[in-house]
Amino acid sequence: MLDMMPATASGCVGEASPQEPEDLHRETVAVPSSGRLSRLCSRDEKERAAALEALSRGVLSSASPGADGEQGLQRNTLLHLLRVSRTCPLPDIRERAAELLRMAQARGVEVPQALVTGPSAFIPAEEICLSILQELGGLPDLVEAFLSTGRVDHVTMVMALHPSYLRCFLRTQQALLQLDGPLPCDWRHYIVVMASARHRCSYLVQLHSDAFLQAGGDERWLQGLHCVPAKLRHLNLLNKLLAHRPWLLAQEHIADLVCPTSEQRWSLAELIHAVVILVHAHSLSSFVWGCGINPELDHVGGHTFRPPSPSAHVSRSPAHESATECQGGANGEHEVELLMERMQLLQRQQEQEEFSPEEMVTRFERERSERLLGQLSDVPCALPDSVSRFAEDAEFDYQDFAPRGEQAPPTLRAQVFSWEDHGFSLMNRLYPEIGQLLDEKFQVVSNLTYRTMAMHCDVETSMLRKAVQNYIQCVFGIRYDDYDYGDVNQLLELQLKVYIKTVACHPEETSARMYAAFWRHFRHSEKVHVNLLLLEARLQAALLYALRAIMRYMM
Repeated sequence: MLDMMPATASGCVGEASPQEPEDLHRETVAVPSSGRLSRLCSRDEKERAAALEALSRGVLSSASPGADGEQGLQRNTLLHLLRVSRTCPLPDIRERAAELLRMAQARGVEVPQALVTGPSAFIPAEEICLSILQELGGLPDLVEAFLSTGRVDHVTMVMALHPSYLRCFLRTQQALLQLDGPLPCDWRHYIVVMASARHRCSYLVQLHSDAFLQAGGDERWLQGLHCVPAKLRHLNLLNKLLAHRPWLLAQEHIADLVCPTSEQRWSLAELIHAVVILVHAHSLSSFVWGCGINPELDHVGGHTFRPPSPSAHVSRSPAHESATECQGGANGEHEVELLMERMQLLQRQQEQEEFSPEEMVTRFERERSERLLGQLSDVPCALPDSVSRFAEDAEFDYQDFAPRGEQAPPTLRAQVFSWEDHGFSLMNRLYPEIGQLLDEKFQVVSNLTYRTMAMHCDVETSMLRKAVQNYIQCVFGIRYDDYDYGDVNQLLELQLKVYIKTVACHPEETSARMYAAFWRHFRHSEKVHVNLLLLEARLQAALLYALRAIMRYMM
């Protein structure tokens, strides 16, 4: 038997489901042990070489005629080899894994076949292959990710189109989920699962269910929320408010969690850790849907053990075909030219005109109350059980910050409570390591520019980037007094606004056609850039509401 061992289950906290443990999470419960497979991630080259040689001997021995049962190749070992053969940034390991799969197949072993051709269903695989990422300077970050976590996931590969951001993202995620902190590691990954389920993000649910087990988590918790400690289950209200309507979060919600008389009491340090994990996972779910991230090759939907048929595996997914047919077009270049002209015109107007505070508020309210999502389905799709078991009150979702005919809640004015002047200092008091990392990440994404726009070079894009960020925070009710929200309508075409609001507020409704419909002449890396701006603006908005509620509780 090779070194892929299922995590053992301990007792379930709370009322256990009658479902038998062996029926649970069948595709993803196996995790690497500390043997040959995990040794492939050693930072010592000699250790990796020895592990690779041991793995090769084990695979060939297990795949020999007559080797079956406990002596045969485990399905999870084969899936591990498939993933490593496609995504490992170390060529010796990647090539050897592919060779071992071919040799096993030649000996009659049923090996898995990939169902996806790249990290994204929206972006051609050849634009995110390892050779391209190496040219962009992102390969060292992928190597570090592989050595740290044992995999280079599809999110990391897409983010590697922007290496300077990826470095900050990986440092922050590692600190949140792996390094010392108030919460145990298995709880951290389970909180990601709970948060991802709010947006029906099965990709992150699967990824962090595996990580939860690798961190020593109780397998029975993966039966659903009824099997977790009451203290963890008590996060449900906070989770759904932060995911869908963070402006409703109040100091009473914080008091309910940290009240000394509560049986499920959270310390303030534990709570702030949980809050940052929640908003990290909610915004990352938006990125997964917004970029069309494909399932991991070793997860459900990423592979099959059935013999491939001519129609079962195509070089381009249906989603990519849908995106491709909208891409480009005769008017694409003209649209870019018009956008650049509008940017130059607005720049000149800002230097010559000043609007009254009342007019600035009116322009903000116009953007905030605009309804763009009428085309989305009013009938919620049924959640698969693998996701629904982690989400209570699944019908609760985003509601326009100011529904027509209703009294709008007060706007959060950035001049009254902002990250720079208030949130950062509070985070530094409560969780200084993460506060610094978040601040660095916010600054990197805000300043990220290559001074290009589609086919044009040496373009100042700060005005466009600010419009994207401020529009996202506008739909969550955050207003900057010194920003003219009239710029949003001038710079963001309708299709882009529909896409942004969908990905930020209803990410599970994002489609390939929405992705393809905006900026038809821009590069895919520029559309990923929009998603990075969206991820961080959404995260900061929810975090500000949470920090404001915590500050009021502490007063």
